[in-house]
Amino acid sequence: MIGRTKNRVSHLIAAGALALGLATAGFITHPVSAAAAGVDTHVVLFESQGTQTQHVTAAQTVGDFLKERGIVPGPRDYVHPAQNTPLTDNAVVSYSPAMPVKIITAAGSKTIITTAGDVGGLLEEEGIHLGKNDIVRPSLADRLVPFATIRVARVVRWIKRSQTHVAQRTIHTISFSLPPGKSRVIAPGRAGLTETMVGYTQTDGTISKRVLQTRVLRKPQTRVIAEGVGTYAAIAEFAKHGLEKTSYIASSALSMVATAYTASCAGCSGYTATGYRAGHGIVAVDPRVIPLGTRLYIPGYGFAIAGDTGGAIIGRRIDLGFDSIGDAMDFGRRTVKVYTLR
Repeated sequence: MIGRTKNRVSHLIAAGALALGLATAGFITHPVSAAAAGVDTHVVLFESQGTQTQHVTAAQTVGDFLKERGIVPGPRDYVHPAQNTPLTDNAVVSYSPAMPVKIITAAGSKTIITTAGDVGGLLEEEGIHLGKNDIVRPSLADRLVPFATIRVARVVRWIKRSQTHVAQRTIHTISFSLPPGKSRVIAPGRAGLTETMVGYTQTDGTISKRVLQTRVLRKPQTRVIAEGVGTYAAIAEFAKHGLEKTSYIASSALSMVATAYTASCAGCSGYTATGYRAGHGIVAVDPRVIPLGTRLYIPGYGFAIAGDTGGAIIGRRIDLGFDSIGDAMDFGRRTVKVYTLR
């Protein structure tokens, strides 16, 4: 708008000093024709479109000076001082043409006519205040040009921490000291705990997130449960639980050729070399391979104890005891995996 006042004190001081210095040095000369005609001249500092130039003019008013420059201000152009202001030596004349620019925010877009010199001045003129994370394109210091598009993105950032429990693992061991069907917790265990730090960014209402850090606050501790099998007479019944409950206490595994026998075989006394009653769960081994008394697990057969020997049981051979001839015949001869238990 014509006559709108801007703070130009620094420019006035600088222009005055510059003009005084040039005059002292003899650099400023008045036009010969104007001086000869007795017309007063002035030194004027002209500001426009971000530049400053110095002129010697015979114009008597600000408006006349602009006309000398070929400028006819429009109704929305910025002129300071007002056009009818008389010129004096070292005067500063500022001129900014009004121009259309578009501002785009999350609320929408609008086109305005402005005389602001740069993007920062435009936003200040429109009362648009920026947060510390907001993004402006072009930057605040960029000069405005006609039909420029200014984009303002509102950005909010925050961090959220959350904790997550990690389930504890439960394993089962075998206890020959507990009756069948009974169990006892050896180690109660404890759930683990992790902490995750997530950074959130909200840009004009759209939220994005990124995991910044994950750390373990507490490692999970295993829960251990002992399950009773009682005497070896109960081993066959317990075998249906499978190997998954015994892997915790398996120390090694051997591939062996297995055969079957019963206590009623020809020449058998019904008792093993170590004094156990022959039957399911008592197996014959080569003591050089599996020491007598070793607790075993054989998939498809169950839990057993190395409680007997035999003349034909040499090396990786094992003879499995059964309670009936039918079961022994059904088993026959096959290769099995024998797990020794801790």
